[in-house]
Amino acid sequence: MNRKIVIALLLLLGTAISAQELACRVTINSDQIQGSNKQIFNTLQTAISEFVNNRRFTNQTVTQQERIETSMLIVVNSYDASNNYFSCEMTLQARRPIFETTYTSPLLNLKDNNFNFQYAEFDQLEFQPNTFTSNLTALLTYYVYLVLGFDADSFAPMGGTPYFQQCENIVTNAQSASLEGGEMKGWKAFEDHKNRYAVTNNLMDDAFKSLRMFIYQYHRLGLDMMPANVANARATIADNIEVLRKVYRARPQTALVALILDAKADELADIFAQGTAQEKQKVHQILMDVDPTRNNTYDRIIN
Repeated sequence: MNRKIVIALLLLLGTAISAQELACRVTINSDQIQGSNKQIFNTLQTAISEFVNNRRFTNQTVTQQERIETSMLIVVNSYDASNNYFSCEMTLQARRPIFETTYTSPLLNLKDNNFNFQYAEFDQLEFQPNTFTSNLTALLTYYVYLVLGFDADSFAPMGGTPYFQQCENIVTNAQSASLEGGEMKGWKAFEDHKNRYAVTNNLMDDAFKSLRMFIYQYHRLGLDMMPANVANARATIADNIEVLRKVYRARPQTALVALILDAKADELADIFAQGTAQEKQKVHQILMDVDPTRNNTYDRIIN
């Protein structure tokens, strides 16, 4: 009996230290679809949630507390039951805890307008790293690795490279698959300067290494240091933010600059609203040069 108890405890401990990487809240919004039978959408929501939350995507040991806080909202624009085709938009948000605080900082806040796939009720969602099984699993796994990569980059210089390589592999496999119509959207090269291909291309291009280093400097050397010394931490962010303007001036349509600011615009405004006069002027000017459409947000820095 004692031996059985020990074995049971070891199994429980193994589960505790081998948790999946993401804690993702998945929501399917089918309000635009006519009809009272919503069972297919409920089944899809459960299937996606189980795929993302119950599957291990790395060999890393992760505790429950270390799982990355993520949310995924999928809005169904149209559904063709005759061929099980879903045309959707997906909004993905991921957050990162800041050391010695209860605050979580946004890592990603992106929208994919071409989240299109085929799914029949009770289909098993399977993914093989080097094989394209379905567009739905390719999409889900791509975004899981994107979250893992940004999280890793925020803790170590270029720490996300192995995960971004997985993203690159998924993009390549999707481009080689026999996808038609809407399912191919988002994977194509040069189709859109902010699509999945463009984002992955930026992340793997040495020309944009400075932007990935900024993700590390911003989080690990900036936000994580604020509990110890707010002024020094804010100055570190101000010293490094110039890289956004340098890259933007060289390549105005860089997907990675937009991706960073989509997540960080409000946080930057809040941080530097408390800055020195010199920091306020410098950071406000950089952000207005790079991202003028969010002028109301950035004006909070100087007003």
